[in-house]
Amino acid sequence: MDNIYIEYTFTVSPKEPGTEILIAELGGVGFESFVENDNGVIAYINKNDWNENILSDIFILKSDEFQVSNSHKEIAQVNWNEEWEKNFTPIQVDDQVSIRAPFHENPNLPYDIVIEPKMSFGTGHHETTHMMVQHLLTTDVKDKKVLDMGCGTGILAIFAEMKGAKPIDAIDIDNWCYLNSLENVERNNCNHISVYEGDASLLINKKYDVVIANINRNILLLDLKTYVSCLNEKGIVLLSGFYEEDIPIIDEEARKHGLTLDTVINRNNWVAVKFLK
Repeated sequence: MDNIYIEYTFTVSPKEPGTEILIAELGGVGFESFVENDNGVIAYINKNDWNENILSDIFILKSDEFQVSNSHKEIAQVNWNEEWEKNFTPIQVDDQVSIRAPFHENPNLPYDIVIEPKMSFGTGHHETTHMMVQHLLTTDVKDKKVLDMGCGTGILAIFAEMKGAKPIDAIDIDNWCYLNSLENVERNNCNHISVYEGDASLLINKKYDVVIANINRNILLLDLKTYVSCLNEKGIVLLSGFYEEDIPIIDEEARKHGLTLDTVINRNNWVAVKFLK
């Protein structure tokens, strides 16, 4: 029975941020792997951890803001390595940075970040990751104290260290992200990154020169005040995880706390913005 999985196919509208919210909630009730597609997400749970009421506490299914339908079936053991290879696409940024899994060929760019996707993949954030890497490419972080908030796989913290930042704190509220970041930090031979599991409440009495937060609009609006409170004078804030139409509301909140909008990068209606203190 250990090798039997239940596969759920979810159709989500609007897909973003609906799919991201759905994955977070499913992870909380025992789903352990996700494959995003054009319509939503396919989610897997071991039959040992499954029951007929597994979706009863998934709040997005009851939300008026999203339409979510699903079907499920029992399947044999999934070959996760095969799924990773099908769904984890390597990223190259401005012919300078490669972000790839161990099974991808090294394109020999100046910066090479190797991420083991483990049991979660296709996060849908390739656009935002790509743009945040672009911001970091043009930002001097050498010997700067950096915070990577909502670090996910740890990509941005790892790249910051490659560019000379130290020390770096990487924080994520999700246990899988916390554990995966620890593994990826080690995989990339990083020596100046500390990984923590938690939220913005961990930032009390902390100080940084650069704050990176690739999360989503609502979390950013909620926590931006906290980010700024731990930002040194002339500090930099890099934000992503939201759409172009969200810029005015993000900018309004940022200005309340003494930030000035400096640079905006766009990619497929996603944006990444740079603020200065």
